[in-house]
Amino acid sequence: MADVLLAVGTRKGLFLARRPEGERGAPGWEFDGPHFNAQAVYSIGIDTRPASGPRLLVGGDSAHWGPSVFHSDDLGATWVEPERPAVKFPQDTETSLERVWQLQPAGPTAPGVVYAGTEPAALFRSTDGGASFDFVRSLWDHPTRETWMPGGGGLGLHTVLVDPRDPDAVTIAVSAGGAYRTGDGGESWEPCNRGVQATFLPEAQRFPEHGQCVHKIARDAVDPDRLYLQNHWGVYRSDDRGTSWTSIGDSLPSDFGFPVATHPRRGGVAYVFPLNADADRVPAERRCRVHRTEDGGTSWQELSTGLPESAHYGPVLRDAMCTDDADPAGIYFGNRNGEVFASADDGDSWQQLARHLPDVLCVRAAVIG
Repeated sequence: MADVLLAVGTRKGLFLARRPEGERGAPGWEFDGPHFNAQAVYSIGIDTRPASGPRLLVGGDSAHWGPSVFHSDDLGATWVEPERPAVKFPQDTETSLERVWQLQPAGPTAPGVVYAGTEPAALFRSTDGGASFDFVRSLWDHPTRETWMPGGGGLGLHTVLVDPRDPDAVTIAVSAGGAYRTGDGGESWEPCNRGVQATFLPEAQRFPEHGQCVHKIARDAVDPDRLYLQNHWGVYRSDDRGTSWTSIGDSLPSDFGFPVATHPRRGGVAYVFPLNADADRVPAERRCRVHRTEDGGTSWQELSTGLPESAHYGPVLRDAMCTDDADPAGIYFGNRNGEVFASADDGDSWQQLARHLPDVLCVRAAVIG
């Protein structure tokens, strides 16, 4: 029987848990860790493509040694850190790596390819499963890059989406630079933000070509041309690979938030975690609630069964919500209170898997053989 592997990156290390796929709804998840004790883990990749078994990729950030990328081929029993930095800016850029925000395997059409998104905002590409990375200079040299401004969390490239039909078609997002895409393997890039507001700009400039503070983008499971975007104020859908976007957040209690995730098999199904749009950045109405759409954003359903009923103050960060590829799908999120919640039935009901962990920064899950 296949298992589900759950990886939780926190401010103070990585925690791993594993359960048989058919027992995900039962109590008893036990977390192993922390791995990388006292390191902030901002990014996790679970690469299930290798025939020898899954490879775990972790972007750690040591206050003493700085950021690094590690990998494990034995589910975290041992870890490898390359002798030379896996991700390093060329000397002529006159900059250095501050953080690895994203580690994204490219998919079955590009074996061995893994992308890394970093702060300062840049893209790196690996062809050896994440052991080493090459700098994607074309994005760094894009004429709009000098106008990108740091969001509240810094100037980070945090989203990398590879089209499952074409490994040369990649969409990325930067806070606060906006979304960009390439169709030629990164030789050229174009902004893809039409219809997305930049609410922090004067009203006459609210819809710029680039410069939006995009928080996260996710791809629909059935229609690869359909994307969902959580913005700094605003939830959007595109049906044309990001050429244009339509607002779909009007019926939510707040259209401000950080994560957006999609169902692994059902088209039109996406999940968000709304936050108050004012300065406190806590769950909307101070209620711990996931919201799900099953019709591409025309309507939203509040998911609350099993989630806390009392006032709640734990926000969910952009990479701290995910889905697995089990059937029915598992949905997971962690918050800044150190709590981890999971659903084994597409989000209809929830259970708390962990409490009192350090501040949760990212969550990833996958079915492994």
